[in-house]
Amino acid sequence: MADKEFPLLSGDHRLVERCLEGDDAAWEAVVRAYGRRLYNLGYRYLGRREEAEDLTQEIMVRVYQNLGSYRPDAGSFQNWVLRVGRNLIIDHYRRNRRFAGAGGSEELETMNLGDTRTPSPQQAAEQAETARFVRSGLEALSPELREAVILRDLEGMEYREIAGLLSVPEGTVKSRINRGRIELARLLGKRRAAGGGRVREG
Repeated sequence: MADKEFPLLSGDHRLVERCLEGDDAAWEAVVRAYGRRLYNLGYRYLGRREEAEDLTQEIMVRVYQNLGSYRPDAGSFQNWVLRVGRNLIIDHYRRNRRFAGAGGSEELETMNLGDTRTPSPQQAAEQAETARFVRSGLEALSPELREAVILRDLEGMEYREIAGLLSVPEGTVKSRINRGRIELARLLGKRRAAGGGRVREG
């Protein structure tokens, strides 16, 4: 999956060298390869498009400024970029002392970015309702469980990728994801039973 989404991975070291040499085309390739992924990651946490866009720009500036510190022997360039992004995102919402409100008007980004079909008004409304409901459950999880579930189930990252990004064993990642899913299901079931939200079938 990662190789398909990030065809530059096999040439990470040379790509970084070209960026450091002032090659604008190389930097544009980095932005194309990682900009959307960083935006999606920021939006999953913040729930606000403009805020996620601004933060993505800040992350890319930080990545560019710190390219010289990347060491191939310490891990893949992808994980290095995502770690820079993750740290800035966490710092951002810690400074603001909040997560996106569960009742926000914006829906989650579609998971299948290649699906360009336009949903009907009814489908769009149902998707937005589902997104708000699920986000409210995610926000009730502990930070470590929420992060693991977002990276695996919303961002679609592999266990080994998440382990590298979070600097924890793969077994710990799997445990957090499993616990997070169970707790999320419990929370959503409780809220649905209480009438706090519902997910339509079909």
